[in-house]
Amino acid sequence: MQYGGGFHWKVIMLDKLIIELDKGLRTVFAEAHSQRPFPDQTIPEAPLSATEKRHAASLMRINHVGEVCAQALYNGQALTARNPQTVAALQEASREETEHLAWCEKRIRELGGRKSLLNPLWYGGSFALGALAGALGDKWNLGFLAETERQVGRHLQSHLQTLPEQDAKSRAVVTQMQEDEAKHAETAVAQGGAELPPTIKSAMQAASKVMTSTTYYL
Repeated sequence: MQYGGGFHWKVIMLDKLIIELDKGLRTVFAEAHSQRPFPDQTIPEAPLSATEKRHAASLMRINHVGEVCAQALYNGQALTARNPQTVAALQEASREETEHLAWCEKRIRELGGRKSLLNPLWYGGSFALGALAGALGDKWNLGFLAETERQVGRHLQSHLQTLPEQDAKSRAVVTQMQEDEAKHAETAVAQGGAELPPTIKSAMQAASKVMTSTTYYL
């Protein structure tokens, strides 16, 4: 029995969606691993009050959710991107974000906190947004990647200002994450990422505020 090109395309897309579903489940529910050394591995634990631990754990939970969203965004963007170089850049960023997940998970446990209960929701929404960005074309896809990383970098800087001063372990993790995000943004711009319109940037900032304020508690 012969099948047309349309059937073959549907099979390929179904395979891709199954792969993406597996990635999503592993991101949300499985323990992440890091190939690089943990940024805080040589730093001793400092004494923190119960209030300071809760605050630091909440901030690291927000950072963990940010990495869950980043994984989803990049996977969605890579699914619909057209240029192999763009796909490669997204996949490389995604690999480093997986390490960020591992670093945040470990630090949350050490502080006696927990991951967000809404991680499946954050992942699903971000994946859909990433797939839409990828479908708009590679220059906008890369532009969206660059702006996402810039906003994440500013977000991490604000955490460095509010984390307990003596919590050097959390600070080391956040600092390395910030450096990685800046590199991702530079790579996206170098590969032709377009500057996003101000209205899109504002919408991204508003969505980020909703996520961070909710995740601090959930």
